[in-house]
Order: sequence, then structure tokens, then C-alpha cells
Amino acid sequence: MSTKRAFITGITGQDGSYLAELLLTKGYEVHGLVRRASTFNTERINHLYQDPHEADARLFLHYGDISDGPRIAALLSDIKPQEVYNLAAQSHVRVSFDEPEHTGDVTGIGAVRLLEAIRMSKIQCRYYQASTSELYGGFSAPQNEETPFYPRSPYGAAKLYSYWIAKNYREAYGMFAVNGILFNHESPRRGETFVTRKITRAVARIKAGLDDALYMGNLDSIRDWGYAPEYVEGMWRMLQADEPEDFVLATGQGTLVRDFVKEAFAIADLDWEEHVRFDERYLRPTEVDVLIGDATKAKEKLGWEATVSPMSLARIMVEADIEALAHQGRSWTDTVQLPGWVTPNV
Repeated sequence: MSTKRAFITGITGQDGSYLAELLLTKGYEVHGLVRRASTFNTERINHLYQDPHEADARLFLHYGDISDGPRIAALLSDIKPQEVYNLAAQSHVRVSFDEPEHTGDVTGIGAVRLLEAIRMSKIQCRYYQASTSELYGGFSAPQNEETPFYPRSPYGAAKLYSYWIAKNYREAYGMFAVNGILFNHESPRRGETFVTRKITRAVARIKAGLDDALYMGNLDSIRDWGYAPEYVEGMWRMLQADEPEDFVLATGQGTLVRDFVKEAFAIADLDWEEHVRFDERYLRPTEVDVLIGDATKAKEKLGWEATVSPMSLARIMVEADIEALAHQGRSWTDTVQLPGWVTPNV
């Protein structure tokens, strides 16, 4: 096969869309798993999509779900990818307390469905498992690949299972399977209920006079926030290594949620204290106070290093949300390129 093929679950998410972009620029043929819905849910990748009837098309979307093992196996047998990236998850930590069973099924058991489909179909491929800094929970920072795990949410517990099952398949079956333990990474494509995007979107709306208040929970947590496009480059580099290993990706900089809020409002020339309100509904039953990563191993072995600081990230996101809001007066078809969608044949 002259052109590398990659299969991405979670391709319509923040990371999946940036990863698809990256792989396409590297000449890959990219296949993505998309859940069936009554409305289009491909906004983040519409600019990449081509009608599959076109001769030069290299991005193909397939209906399916990580909860459907036979469908995953059938897709992999047909596509025969050299690289598989499992980014599918119920990835909202606070929501995982409300939907622990669903989170466990998708985020945890989904990984073993995919790994078993690879094993049973005897496809020779490299496998990337999206892991998370939420594995570390209560342990002191900075955290690296040797720090003990102590998840403090159903999401973290589900990711702990997916981490160990990937490692088990590596050791039991000789699979090239790696875990990317990524600390928080954000962008203008981040979902609007995640804290950074919730903040920057609120700033844009308050600046425009559409809202007056932003309701927040714990402002005293410390997080290591990086820029998502840089992190998908790290994912790809993990699968290009000579041997399968697990890696932390992080900036190494800890930022208070409060300070991110202050900076986001300051970028728009607003006083955060005039607009931010506390709401206990946004508190987690068990909180993770400090997450700061040590990505020394990734720098030494992969040549990967984060370059966008948390405060620079805040500016990127605030300016993007202000710009997006300024264009909302246009019709939807003026701002979004509709894909030439056809039901995938597999």
C-alpha cells in the first residue's frame, strides 16, 4: 500500500478533527467513525470533507459506534488501516458523575472492543489509546509516566481501564499499542461545555452585550492547559516510534482556573469580577485539585514539546469566539460548507 491508511474513532471531536487535518497534510488516507444522528454532527471536519465519488478523495466517514463491536470489526477488516487512533469517549468529567454506566461502556469497554477487533481480524496496525491526566487524581504534581494512578471520577476510572487494557494487549499479543497521557489541551474547537471554551464563549457574548454573567464552580483548581493542534502531532509521533511506549504530553505549566478567567476577560477589556458568579451545581463530588504534567520523556524520545502557553491559548480562544460571534448574522449555509454526504458502503 503506497498511501498510509488511518482509522480514527471520535473524528468529529476536537482532537479527531485536528488529527484528521494533520494526517491529510502528511498524505494519509483517513477513515473516521461517525455516529448516526438526525442532524449533521460533522461541523469540525466539514472543511476537510470531499465527496467520496471524487477521484482524489482521501477522507471517508463511516457510520458506526464504539459500543458496536461487530461493526467495528467489519470496518477494520474492510479498511485495513496501518494506524488506529481511539479518541472516542464520553469525555466530560462532570457529566461522568451523572452518566457513570454510559461513560464506563464507551470510554472504558469501547477500547477493548476496538483492540479485540484488531486482534481477531489479524490486521497489522499500530494502535493509539487516548488517555488522560485525570488518571492521576490526588497525587502531587508534576505528574509523569511513573506517577501512580488515582482517578477521582467515573471518567478517570473508565480511562484507567482503557489504559491498562491497551498495555495488556501490547504485552499479551505483541501489539504496537500505546497510551498518550494527555493533559488538558484546548482550542476554538473545544466543546462549549468544557471549562475553557465555556469561559471564552461567555466573554465573547458579554462583550457583545448578549449576556451579563458567567456561572462557574471551583475557581481554585490548577490545570496544565496546552493547544490541541500541538498535541495531535504528539499522538502521531508516538505511532512512528521504533517501540511502543506510553507518553505524557503537557506544557509543564500550572494555571489556576481563576487566572484563566481573569486573562480571558482582560483580553476583551472586561472586569471578570463584575460578571462571574458561583454556582455549586458545577462542583464535582470528588475534585482533582492540581494537574501539572512532566513531558520530559516525550521531548527526549519523540522530539515533542508544547510551545503555546496557557495565556496565549486564552487569547487564541477569546479572539476566535469574538470573531465567530461577529459572523453569526450570516445564514448557516454561508458559514458552514455542507459535506457531499453519502451513506458509506462497507
